Amino acid sequence: MEQRILGKTGRSVSVVGLGTWQLGADWGNVDPAQAQAILAASVEAGVTFFDTADVYGDGKSEQAIGKFLKDNPGLGVTVATKMGRRLEQRPENYTLANFRQWVDRSRKNLGTDTLDLVQLHCPPTPVYSNNEVYDALDTLVAEGAIRNYGVSVERSDEALEAIRHEGTASVQIILNAFRLKPLDEVLPAAKAAGVGIIARVPLASGLLSGKYSKETTFAENDHRNYNRKGEAFDVGETFSGVDYELGLKAVKEFEQLVPEGATTAQAAIAWISAQDGVSTVIPGARNVEQAQSNAAAAAVSVGQEFDEGVRWIYDHYFREAIHPRW
Repeated sequence: MEQRILGKTGRSVSVVGLGTWQLGADWGNVDPAQAQAILAASVEAGVTFFDTADVYGDGKSEQAIGKFLKDNPGLGVTVATKMGRRLEQRPENYTLANFRQWVDRSRKNLGTDTLDLVQLHCPPTPVYSNNEVYDALDTLVAEGAIRNYGVSVERSDEALEAIRHEGTASVQIILNAFRLKPLDEVLPAAKAAGVGIIARVPLASGLLSGKYSKETTFAENDHRNYNRKGEAFDVGETFSGVDYELGLKAVKEFEQLVPEGATTAQAAIAWISAQDGVSTVIPGARNVEQAQSNAAAAAVSVGQEFDEGVRWIYDHYFREAIHPRW
């Protein structure tokens, strides 16, 4: 699989990585053996980048990755985790003392002395412009607890603020065929600053898999059931914030663009990876087959006509509501 440098980390990572939110408990229950099989299938398919967080399943996702890496040493996998959601979301909670506690917990879960990449997990907006926060992160690097740090954001303005700070190695942002706003400013600014882009929610929580319908149901403890209007956390995390039924209509249009031999999901992932400045795309997988199929998207080619079709769909269905031109 193609490998790209992840921004200022200097680390080479697969263009398709693995998002592991689903290895926690926020997408329904996940069997521990199944989690190990998903990680193994991903690596076998060429994936060298795992993304997780300390709150995914209250640490279960990190622990699953830690077990896998312990049982399979020397794979050269880069693991990015996140911190900041274990306390009430107030800017004053983003302190060096709390960072040390969160990082120590993640190091234990992942079974490592030094974390490859730690990202602030969609903190309150003022945190991104607080120089003391970056000083604290620099301290963790100097102490050897983390190698690099970045941010995971909800909004483009937050990404742009983080990119201004010298130590920011990467930005993780929602980017998919139904969420194009980062293409305007964030990707060009990141590229100019040497900051890596990790594209998350690439399938709009599964909408862009082409497998959902009006009749599809989700488990009670699945965020696609309980967070459609942002009841629990930012609505952008669920179906990229678009209306579910409108999204289903847009998917029908998207399916007409998919090249022969590729699945709808693979085409969606391939389009993101083709955007200038993207380092890696991190789809999740609920089973081995999904993991293998997602990784295979790295070999799918999409061209200018496909790109133009994606932009037409976005303009026709979503732009007016969520991303006006002016």
